[in-house]
Amino acid sequence: MVHKDGPSPSSALDAKAEPLPSEHSRWYLLFALFLVGINLRPALSSVAPVLAIIRDSIGLSSTGAGLLTTLPVLCFGLFAPLAPRLANRLGAERTVFLGLLVLAASLGLRVFGGIPGMFFGTLVVGASIGVIMILLPGIIKRDFAQQAGSMTGVYTMALCLGAALSAGLTVPLEKISGNSWRAALAFWLLPAVVAAAAWWPHARDMRNEGAGRQSRVQGLRSNALAWQVTAYMGLQSALAYCVFGWLPTILIERGMSPLTAGGILSLSIALQLVTALGGPWLASRLGRDQRPSIALMMALSLVGYLGCIYAGLDAIWFWAILLGLGQGGSFSIGLTLIVLRAPNPAIAASLSAMVQGIGYTGAALGPLAFGLLRDLSHDWNAATEFFVVVCLGALIAGMGAGRNRYVTAAAA
Repeated sequence: MVHKDGPSPSSALDAKAEPLPSEHSRWYLLFALFLVGINLRPALSSVAPVLAIIRDSIGLSSTGAGLLTTLPVLCFGLFAPLAPRLANRLGAERTVFLGLLVLAASLGLRVFGGIPGMFFGTLVVGASIGVIMILLPGIIKRDFAQQAGSMTGVYTMALCLGAALSAGLTVPLEKISGNSWRAALAFWLLPAVVAAAAWWPHARDMRNEGAGRQSRVQGLRSNALAWQVTAYMGLQSALAYCVFGWLPTILIERGMSPLTAGGILSLSIALQLVTALGGPWLASRLGRDQRPSIALMMALSLVGYLGCIYAGLDAIWFWAILLGLGQGGSFSIGLTLIVLRAPNPAIAASLSAMVQGIGYTGAALGPLAFGLLRDLSHDWNAATEFFVVVCLGALIAGMGAGRNRYVTAAAA
């Protein structure tokens, strides 16, 4: 069932209202959310600039390297059902805190545990990030109900900032540390520790006891609009992870140095900051219908990617900018749809679990398929055709997900 946007439909899910946080605690929560968001992408985007070095160091094939970039995204989806269970037992805030600690530990295991530790650590990295990402939209919907769109934009901007910093700084860190890719990747566990320290006061606040414990929601998987939001989020995420995982390798094969290729990826991701914050604003400026904004962002993504692959390298910076603007906006609008299509925090949390759980499981196939197609065709043409097909699929799903409607469901 869907409703046009308006006052939230009454529901048993709204019966138990949470106490509103004070203005001071809301500002602190926003600051802590920003720090948490910064840590949800470096585990992925820090690998791509040094992927060729890792492959040479431990003898990975393109398929093995694709698995290394795919595994975290796959775990985003596979471990999504764990998030609401942990939140119901511990509370959402405490679950996020524990997720940050596990993230820091698994980042260390990934680089210092040998080849088995690398793949197991990568798996746990994906699981911890996936749990955190499932819970944050519900927290935003609960504590920033009147500013949900703009707060989602701030959170998305933090995600993009973390990705940009890790993509741009990993190669310099590798050089500074004596050409040690392990030390360069290990550096990114430090921001996770800082974010955990910043989040701890919110996690231990007894006023949050019971926060995040929502009634179970039924009926989402029979709802067409929920599936459209899920498909859009998953397909645009598959595009993003193909770029995170493979763009530097593509550019290196086109003749760029690893440092320059990492800089191009960093620039592209940095430009996502503009549309990460501006995408939800633009969508709201055009009314409650997000379809025009989705179409614009998907077009920028496709044109920018094709320019990076086929246009002359003298204009590569321009195409990287278009790609970054498109992908930043596509992702931020995708997260915003979870909040805008949900009438209350409980449905927002359940829709987040469905969208990010199923969506990211599908998205994980993106970089893996990209690497397989590269191995099979010995060039990037087949992989590019795959990228175009996924982009068109995301556009079609977005035309349904962007409609001015509410997803509704029943309490169990």
